[in-house]
Amino acid sequence: MVELYKILTIISVLAYWLIIAGITARIVYKRRSVGVSLAWMMLIYVIPILGVVLYLLVGEMNLGKKRAVRAKEMYTPYRKWFSRLFTTHQFRPQNVNDYTINISQLCENRLGIPTLSNNQLTLKSSPETILTTLLQDIQQAQTSIHFEFYIWYPGGLADQVAQALIDAAERGIAVKILLDAAGSRTFFKSQWPKQMRDGGIIIVSALSVSPIRMFFRRLDLRLHRKIVVIDNQIGYTGSMNLVDPKYFNQSAGVGEWVDVMVRITGSNVPVLNCIFAWDWETETDQRILPEPPDYHPDGHKKSDMVQVIPSGPGMPEDMIQQVLLLSIYQAKHSITITSPYFVPSENLLFALTAASLRGVQVNLIIPDKNDSLMVEWASRSFFGELLNSGVNIHRFCGGFLHTKSVVVDLHHCLIGTVNLDMRSLWLNFEVTLSVENLEFTQSLSQVQHQYMANSIKMDAREWRKRPLFKRLVEQFFYFFSPLL
Repeated sequence: MVELYKILTIISVLAYWLIIAGITARIVYKRRSVGVSLAWMMLIYVIPILGVVLYLLVGEMNLGKKRAVRAKEMYTPYRKWFSRLFTTHQFRPQNVNDYTINISQLCENRLGIPTLSNNQLTLKSSPETILTTLLQDIQQAQTSIHFEFYIWYPGGLADQVAQALIDAAERGIAVKILLDAAGSRTFFKSQWPKQMRDGGIIIVSALSVSPIRMFFRRLDLRLHRKIVVIDNQIGYTGSMNLVDPKYFNQSAGVGEWVDVMVRITGSNVPVLNCIFAWDWETETDQRILPEPPDYHPDGHKKSDMVQVIPSGPGMPEDMIQQVLLLSIYQAKHSITITSPYFVPSENLLFALTAASLRGVQVNLIIPDKNDSLMVEWASRSFFGELLNSGVNIHRFCGGFLHTKSVVVDLHHCLIGTVNLDMRSLWLNFEVTLSVENLEFTQSLSQVQHQYMANSIKMDAREWRKRPLFKRLVEQFFYFFSPLL
């Protein structure tokens, strides 16, 4: 019997070693950033069994066989639809300025989506204005309404939007709603889905979460886009979920969420609608490709160039980060960034510190309190390097700052759904607008300055005086920051 135990022990140790060695070899083979690979290996070596299980569940970009096959089959017709944009009057590459020409060429070559003129943009910076304007547009809809959100949370003005959509469906408007299953789980448990379906609305849950599905598809893939398209003529995108901040996440202790949305009409609304159609077909296998954009000569302006940039699994890797890096590296005077979750990649951290060291004024605006403890500590681990290089860090005290925006030299801006963390830059389904519109960019800059006026600016000397135990906690989460 003793010999049997010895044999079983040897077999167990050998099996354990083979599993660890095999997973390690696979991590190295994937050729991701060094930080991501090291973080996974550290997790596996520190907590071996749990680390291996986590890696198998969420360590690789597994879309699931069915979704992967469907995405591959969809690629050709959608690529063809985007290619038609290059033949429209709104495709005017000669009008793109020095700030956006590299971004435009990158997106054309990698995504097949051009920068288009003939857009009208309006920045909405308060939840009341966003939701009431949206309600007005829903009430005036003529043919179709498409909603796509990460979170829909019942209560307040969000309920008024739900009722307005039911009313629209009852008068013959085709209403389709696509919501992330995890982000909108509270909504799906409420009475609203049944009322909407009874009223003729089609509601689809994206990326459903269940114990069985986790063995066939990466569990933490999330649909993080926020898109509204009405009649293929009016679009919305930005950082705000379909929530009324007065009712949403009140127990988190971070205050009301602060967001912005862009209301857009013109050439890029059908492009946003096409992204919605892609996500809709991925979930339902139903194709609803929109009509291409109309051309309205009277609305054309040289400076209203907008590039729609979708990102996520199945699309060109690292798309949004490449756009961010291009924007930062070509900055001459100033960069102002807002992000609720700031856990930058090595490349992004280097770009920000290098910009500051070459004389560019870099302002980073983040929430004073975060609703994610892990992100809060991981984010703090980068403050010292940023402050020492001259980056200004402003901790917003007026609620939970959820706006995701970048303004460069007051001439170019990025605005959308992307956080500055590895999850948004590498994993989630996101969408961002690259905007070449001086008036709009300056409006966004004014909102950012309002945030700074309601913030505490960090002091490098005071930061260096923080207790040792905080430094240790920060360093611990720093090691895992590439996985957050």
